[in-house]
Amino acid sequence: MKLKLSLLAAVAATALSATAAKADIAVATAGPITGQYATFGEQMKKGIEQAVADINAAGGVLGQKLKLEVGDDACDPKQAVAVANQLAKAGVKFVAGHFCSGSSIPASQVYAEEGILQISPASTNPKLTEQNLKNVFRVCGRDDQQGLIAGKYLLEKYKGKNIAILHDKSAYGKGLADETQKALNAGGQKETIYEAYTAGEKDYSALVSKLKQAAVEAIYIGGYHTEAGLIARQMKDQGLNAVIISGDALVTNEYWAITGAAGENTMMTFGPDPREKPDAKAVVEKFRKAGYEPEGYTLYTYAALQIWADAVKTANSTDAAKVAEVLRKGNYDTVIGKIGFDAKGDVTSPAYVWYKWSNGQYAEVK
Repeated sequence: MKLKLSLLAAVAATALSATAAKADIAVATAGPITGQYATFGEQMKKGIEQAVADINAAGGVLGQKLKLEVGDDACDPKQAVAVANQLAKAGVKFVAGHFCSGSSIPASQVYAEEGILQISPASTNPKLTEQNLKNVFRVCGRDDQQGLIAGKYLLEKYKGKNIAILHDKSAYGKGLADETQKALNAGGQKETIYEAYTAGEKDYSALVSKLKQAAVEAIYIGGYHTEAGLIARQMKDQGLNAVIISGDALVTNEYWAITGAAGENTMMTFGPDPREKPDAKAVVEKFRKAGYEPEGYTLYTYAALQIWADAVKTANSTDAAKVAEVLRKGNYDTVIGKIGFDAKGDVTSPAYVWYKWSNGQYAEVK
């Protein structure tokens, strides 16, 4: 009887061992799945879902399939920390996230403590990669790069004219506005108005009145499409014809859905459209066949998982420290182009170009 039990125990242990060897590898995305910036959360979710499906169809990673977890931080810093802890508890090895810099920065501390590799598709505040955390990367550029381009543009096109710089007090919005202000001031021009507004409000008419009274001709907005769209509409209502200039958070069709014709000629900075890259063609077609347009950060999130999976194969491990070491040494072919990282975890060749809204569509200014 004892022998039989021992044999059964041995068989069970072998079965468990085999199951463990073939267990799925948990990966995640985290961002604003709900809330006023949910359009970006959807982009991230769609992007990583397709990347997981494609990687699994090709055999997975290290002979194991990927299993997706999704965390909703609603772009709230406290919620982001709670989500990061939940994902750590779920045993995830990688997080493509977060979207808002104000979420990515506090969450990155949790991932560092828990040994989880983080690649943000969208967080541009410099502080994210200035924390000296070895497990943190991003596949987008930084505000000090984006703001420099915006500041130079304002100097070139609006030299000696009245310029307003606004921000929504968020890590992303204020960071971007401050970098733009810095570049403008370094070029010898002082803005006429520098002011904060509160995200989530519906009435910005008092702010618009102030802008109109100051006869501003260009308004730089450090913030998201929701508030920028309302400001644009309320500017039109008051007959203020100043041009709105902003960053990557206005690269979504939802902006025009809010503004209508008031969004005409809005300018914003973003990377070259990855949908137009030859390496993205097959993936873009999959999205479109499924009835989804992979705009904004959809392909950036896809690329984040692509890069991690390639680095894991090279490292032959999902250990964050080993994968991070590999990431800093290689160059990766992705749907958004070839990506390499510097010692901080920033991309080595950031590229920002100008986009313009016209007739309900945005397109790169050639």
